[in-house]
Amino acid sequence: MSTAQTAFESALERVKTLTQRPDNATLLQLYALYKQATEGDNTTAKPSLTDLVARAKWDAWNKIKGLSRDEAMQRYADLVDSLE
Repeated sequence: MSTAQTAFESALERVKTLTQRPDNATLLQLYALYKQATEGDNTTAKPSLTDLVARAKWDAWNKIKGLSRDEAMQRYADLVDSLE
């Protein structure tokens, strides 16, 4: 198991115990990094402009297309660290 994967798995547990809810921009970053780390590049169809939440999530994930899984895992862990 890589160092990034270990840090990622630890961060997945710690994010559930944050004392304050992150702002929406940070939540979108967490979502995008999680999806990139677990599924890779976004290959889903672009949601309709009328579905604002799904579109924001899709855009955030698509913005980091090409980022390696290990890098996404490490960035996720680093972001969670900064929130604690």
